[in-house]
Amino acid sequence: MTQLRVDLNCDVGESFGRYALGDDEGILPHVTSANIACGFHAGDPVIMRRTVRLALRLGVAVGAHPGFPDLAGFGRRELQATPDEVEAMVLYQVAALAGIAAAEGGRLRHVKPHGALYNMAARDRRLADAVARGVAAGGEGLILVGLSGSRLLDAGRAAGLAVASEAFADRAYDADGSLRSRNLPGAVIDDADAVVARVLQMIRDGAAATATGERVALRADTVCIHGDTPGAASLAAAVRAGLEAADVAVVPLA
Repeated sequence: MTQLRVDLNCDVGESFGRYALGDDEGILPHVTSANIACGFHAGDPVIMRRTVRLALRLGVAVGAHPGFPDLAGFGRRELQATPDEVEAMVLYQVAALAGIAAAEGGRLRHVKPHGALYNMAARDRRLADAVARGVAAGGEGLILVGLSGSRLLDAGRAAGLAVASEAFADRAYDADGSLRSRNLPGAVIDDADAVVARVLQMIRDGAAATATGERVALRADTVCIHGDTPGAASLAAAVRAGLEAADVAVVPLA
């Protein structure tokens, strides 16, 4: 029987100047892919370079995590932008991180939009197409990461990109397969045992329980743990250990 396999990713490099957010040094040893903020919703050139260096030293695949230009709202507020603007802002951020990765002797492997940009592109095909065009223009061989079953993945395929279907270890789902709004109770899950059980269900059954008790079908090529979830490092360690104990291979996207 073929061994189950999955990529484990996290959003990192989200500090800015003197403001520290997340425990990148604690979480990166337990994952296989890093989504590094590119200076629009979080991060800055120094943080970007430092995070790339850390990921490469640990053998973690480097990915860009472009978002809306919204430091105050951490990229989680829906902004109005034309498709041309979205395409350009994605390309700008991807190219910046690709340049830093190359300077450090590595390469960019994937792109995962952040926050509101990710969620809006999941349901809006025009916006999704703009994101995919920006990624495609950013370099050859990049993998576009998007919400399982979303329009973003359809747009990536149409643009000729390799795509990876993402599930979330620490976020609740609604019945339509979308992520539950962070403004609602139970949207973020930080109990390690519950998170490990959810991830194993996603990988084995291709489904997850919603916040209201239904089951939603999904595909999990990669599973995300957010760097700003409480106890993210210990949560990532628990998920990694749980996957390996269940004989699930944890490997980077390919």
